[in-house]
Amino acid sequence: MTALPTRLGLADVRAAADRIAARVRRTPLLALDALPGLLLKGEHLQHSGSFKVRGAANAMAGVTTDEIVAGSSGNHGIAVARNGRALGVPVTVVMAAGASSDKERVIRSLGARVLRVDGGVAERERQALAHAQRTGALLVPSSDHELVVAGQGTVGLEIFEQAPEVDTVFVPTGGGGLLAGICLAARAARRPVRVVGVEPAGVDRYARSLAAGRPVAVPPSATVADGLRGQRPGAVTFPIVQERVDALIEVTDEAILAAMRMLHRAGVAAEPSGSVALAGALCPAGRRLHGERVAVVVSGGNTPAALSAGLPCRPPGDPV
Repeated sequence: MTALPTRLGLADVRAAADRIAARVRRTPLLALDALPGLLLKGEHLQHSGSFKVRGAANAMAGVTTDEIVAGSSGNHGIAVARNGRALGVPVTVVMAAGASSDKERVIRSLGARVLRVDGGVAERERQALAHAQRTGALLVPSSDHELVVAGQGTVGLEIFEQAPEVDTVFVPTGGGGLLAGICLAARAARRPVRVVGVEPAGVDRYARSLAAGRPVAVPPSATVADGLRGQRPGAVTFPIVQERVDALIEVTDEAILAAMRMLHRAGVAAEPSGSVALAGALCPAGRRLHGERVAVVVSGGNTPAALSAGLPCRPPGDPV
């Protein structure tokens, strides 16, 4: 299987880190007694409640446009709406059937307009693109965009700076922007690092695509990990993942919820999508070697309780 070419590299991730430094938090690597041998990258503590603010901030830096449009299951929409409000740019977020009503409420509270469409993620993306073409709005995709991927890669840069001894990183995988970004950032590691993507059962679009040697689509999914329902790898993300990822693991909803409960008991308020990487690290396919040093990305914490509190979603400049 021959990897397709990609123009993105480590330099793009480092440039993104400089560009968004004032807009994002450098989140901690958490070592918990309840999870010995694992380090948790706490993106649930990030502005907007998830890693999505990194890619959105990078893609929106310095833009001059009358409107921004994004398709989102929720967290990307919150991040784009938050940044749009700070920039004074109107935002429209297109959400598919089944997307979180709690996240929709927060997006609206940040001043964005929400368009609901029937169908799954693929239809949502088609409608967002159509809106951009019809109105001239700037489209900021949730994953398949070079600046978005570079921004998400800053999660990996921080991991390798905070824990240069890490051997393996488990990454939740939906649209693939975070996985592709961390694949790029792994080139900054001081030692060989395994990058493992973790997909919800039935939404294994990257595993199927790598097996086919090309992007293939999966049907719309009802996985509990609402932020990881992407149906098809993108033109930007797929070549990067194809070239660099070491393994892909599939986890069930039951395993995801068990991992989330474990995190909650340890004081980490992760949402289901944010618990997927831990589910992968704990499942038989993710079994760790003795002495292996592992980092797990907790990608988001926008639970209903957190969204009701509203604290992660305040725009830059507001108290945090």
